[in-house]
Amino acid sequence: MKNISDSTGSPARKTAHGAIAVVIPALNEEASIAEVVRRIPREVVTRVIVADGGSRDATVARASAAGAETIAAGSGYGRACLAGALASTDCDIVVFMDGDGADDPSAIGRLVEPITRGEQDFVIASRARGSREPGSMSWHQLVAGRLAGVAIGLLYGVRYTDMCALRAIRRDALLGLGMRELTYGWNIEMQMRAAAAGLRILEIPVDYHCRIGGSSKVAGSLSGSLRAAARIIMAFARIAIETRPMRRA
Repeated sequence: MKNISDSTGSPARKTAHGAIAVVIPALNEEASIAEVVRRIPREVVTRVIVADGGSRDATVARASAAGAETIAAGSGYGRACLAGALASTDCDIVVFMDGDGADDPSAIGRLVEPITRGEQDFVIASRARGSREPGSMSWHQLVAGRLAGVAIGLLYGVRYTDMCALRAIRRDALLGLGMRELTYGWNIEMQMRAAAAGLRILEIPVDYHCRIGGSSKVAGSLSGSLRAAARIIMAFARIAIETRPMRRA
């Protein structure tokens, strides 16, 4: 089983990767989005794209005022992520992060560096291996990430420890994965398809914080947690079936 805490051992590509886009899917995050956008290291990042999922508050206005590009993505977490990736046509690397202020923008440089060096294709943050602010994650989120990692390891030989939203990937590699999940199953679909496709994958520990304001659409309520869990489980089952021929090969 591959240890994705280190290089997978594939030959490093010599080509340089330049422009970097940060895509932030957002829905009613007016309390946090401006601060999130302002904290992104612009000496590293070329474009900041806030993909709005139909906010009914000041999310779009505050994101724009803070210096982000905004696009109307339509409903669904995965749909917003995909819309942002498609909009970043002039970028080589796409970084995804949440708009609630919990992800650490200072980690973006560490995420993209192995990709810009041509050593990795997909770098994902692990909150489970990093330092977590008290109250930032529930125990069931940590357990879910570990269980998903074990299941993916059994299928593809690549072991993750988390399903953190903060991640960086070569844009051409992402578009080649055939992503279809438009809801909260997007993250696990990316991890499964990346493993099935044989991408060079690295997981790094990151700090994780409490959200700046508002309430989580997933962990903020029992119904939200159950809906997200159902979407993730359905996505896992579907992708496991779809990638069966790749596993055999």
